[in-house]
Amino acid sequence: MIRKWIFPFIILTSIVLLSGCWSNKELTDLAFIAALGIDKNEEGRYVGTFQIVNPGSVAGGMQGGGGGERLPVTVYSATGNNIVEVSRRASSKVSRRLYYAHTNLLVISDELAKEQGITTIFDALDRDPEFRNTATVVIAHDTKAADIVKTITPIDKISANKVIKTLKFTEQRWGEHINVNIHEVIKSLVSPGKEPIITGFRLVGDSKQANKNENIQETTPKATLEASGLAVFKDGKLIDWLQGENARGTVWGLNKIQATEVNIDWKGKKESIGYQVIRQKTKVTANMLKGKPKILINIRVEGDVGEVTVPVNLTDPLVLMKIEKELQKEIKKEIQNAVKRAQKNKSDIFGFGETIHISDPKAWKKLKHNWNDVYFPKIEVDVKVNAFIRRTGLRNKPYISGMN
Repeated sequence: MIRKWIFPFIILTSIVLLSGCWSNKELTDLAFIAALGIDKNEEGRYVGTFQIVNPGSVAGGMQGGGGGERLPVTVYSATGNNIVEVSRRASSKVSRRLYYAHTNLLVISDELAKEQGITTIFDALDRDPEFRNTATVVIAHDTKAADIVKTITPIDKISANKVIKTLKFTEQRWGEHINVNIHEVIKSLVSPGKEPIITGFRLVGDSKQANKNENIQETTPKATLEASGLAVFKDGKLIDWLQGENARGTVWGLNKIQATEVNIDWKGKKESIGYQVIRQKTKVTANMLKGKPKILINIRVEGDVGEVTVPVNLTDPLVLMKIEKELQKEIKKEIQNAVKRAQKNKSDIFGFGETIHISDPKAWKKLKHNWNDVYFPKIEVDVKVNAFIRRTGLRNKPYISGMN
C-alpha cells in the first residue's frame, strides 16, 4: 500500500519544489541597448541617448516588411536629473523594457566631462546588475555624445560595434589610443596615485547626414566616426587632449603599445627609415632618494625595418646599430615629452604614485595627499630605451641604391 503512493508523492513534491522560470523575460518585451550616450542640456539636466537594436534588420539584412528598408538601430532620447531618472523616463517613448545586458559602449560628451566631470556618472551604472562594467568608454570629442550614438555607419551595421572595433584595431596597429572600460575608469578615479585617460571619438563630415540612410548608400559616406586623441582627467574632470606623439608617448609609458611605426631621419632626409614595432615591454620602478621620489622607465623594443627611402646598407651590423640608437633617441623623446605634458597638467596619468605606493608604502603615506599638485610635477623621471632590429624584410639593399 505504501509503495502505491510513493510515485504520486514524488511527482507532487517535485511540482511544489520546482518554481519554474520565475525571472523569465520574453524577447519581444526587451529593447536591447547597444550604446548609451550621455550629454547635459542648457538646463543642467542629463540627456541620455539610447541606441536600440532592431533585431529583424540585423538578422535579415536591410529588408523591411512593406515599408521598404529598415535601419539596424533606432535611437531614443530622454532627460532627467540623474542617470536612473533618464532611464526611467525613456520608458514613456519605448514600447519595450530597456535591457542593458548587451550595452557595450558608453559615450560621454567632452562638454559634460569638462564642466561637471565624470565621477558621478558611473555610480548608477556600476550598481545596475544588468549593466556590464566591461563596457567600453569613449569621450565625444568636439561633438555631442548623441551625435556619436545616432550616426549610421557602413560595413558594421550597428555603429556601437564600429566604434569598439575601430578602437580595438587602432590600439593594435597604431598605438595612439587605448581601450578602457567602466571598471578601469572607476579604478583610476578612486586611486590617489593614478588619473584616468580615455580615448576620444569625433564625428567627421556632415552631421546632418550622419543619421540618415543615405549615409551608408554611398561609396564615400558623408559622415563617419574616427578615433581622436586621448582625454586627460584630473579629479574626475577633463583638462587636456593628447594628440600625435604626446598620445603615443603616454601609451609607451603605460606599457600599452601593441604595434606601431617609428620613423627616423637618415642622411639629412626626414623620416626616411620606418621601423615597425612588433613587441615591447615597459617596466616602471620607483625609488626614494634622500626623501624624494625618483622614477625609472625602462623600455625594451623589438621590430623590423618596414620602409627605407634612402640608400643604406642594411647588411652592415654597424649601420644597424646606428639605426637602433636613432630609434632609441626618438622613442625616448616621445616618452619624455609626454611625461612633461602630464607634469604640466599636474595629472599622474602614468600611475607613478601607484608604483611608489607598491615599492614604499610608508613614503607614499606622506606623499599621497599632495601628490598631483606638489610632488608629481617635480618628480625626476629617467627614461632608458633599448631598441633592436630583428628583421629587414625581403630586401637587404634598397632598390633606390641602384638607381642612384
